[in-house]
Amino acid sequence: MQAGEKKQFEVSRLVADLSALKVEMLSAQYAMDRVRLQYSPQDIIAYGDAQTLKRVITSCAAIHQFFSQIQAQMQQREEGRSGE
Repeated sequence: MQAGEKKQFEVSRLVADLSALKVEMLSAQYAMDRVRLQYSPQDIIAYGDAQTLKRVITSCAAIHQFFSQIQAQMQQREEGRSGE
């Protein structure tokens, strides 16, 4: 397999992975909305398992950090294109 063929395979895999990620993120968002609409933050804190909440918060923070980096790079790229 030549370098160009390998890169094309990697791009195809990336596109498929992003598509799957989109579905998984929508599922997570729906789950969060379901909890958000049914329970107040005070009830979640008072009655939710603290360890579970900490893990969820850690996961959300990691997702936010990753996509914030992607968003910043996308904005830089767009600004570079508009300046051309």
